[in-house]
Amino acid sequence: MSQSIFEKAISLIDAANSEDPNQETDEQGKTWPKELLYSHRMSDVLQRFAPEADDICKLAIRSQHIQRWKSPRSDYPMDRIGYLKWRTDLYKFHADTMGELMTQAGYGINEVERAKKMVGKKGIKSNSDTQLLEDVVDLTFIEYYLLAFAARHPEYSEEKWIEIIQKTWKKMSAKGQQFALSGAIKLPEPLLPLINKALA
Repeated sequence: MSQSIFEKAISLIDAANSEDPNQETDEQGKTWPKELLYSHRMSDVLQRFAPEADDICKLAIRSQHIQRWKSPRSDYPMDRIGYLKWRTDLYKFHADTMGELMTQAGYGINEVERAKKMVGKKGIKSNSDTQLLEDVVDLTFIEYYLLAFAARHPEYSEEKWIEIIQKTWKKMSAKGQQFALSGAIKLPEPLLPLINKALA
């Protein structure tokens, strides 16, 4: 049976992320290319949060960090301006990389542009597609990456942590916030007192 256009695009995105030289181990002890694991976690959270999402949303969410290692933070000045420039360039890089693979799979310009808007983070709060991606990014971060992020920053004060959690929370839709508190994602236990304090 021939592959559908969607399956072809997913295969191309996964192949691109499989080239990541950085490795990460999942909860089962399996080692993955880092961005491939991230993309699968994003798809898993999307499936739980918005199982009705269409193929374009699924492709955008699978591509959120596509080939991120090719644009390291260290290539930019290590200040606020450098960080913001890196983020802006990164959104464009991810959107363009995904767009090329979607085109290769056979998607038309309108579908590609819609997905690129999502990955380029265009219109959070005003574009429902982009807001969906933002919700999935934040839910994935809370469930899988917040604890490790905390371990990397022992120097952060409680105030700083409360600010980070509140900023993440504000970026989410009401639906995303409800989902986070519903037990549908695993909140990092050691950080629960902080999370509760931040949301109080």
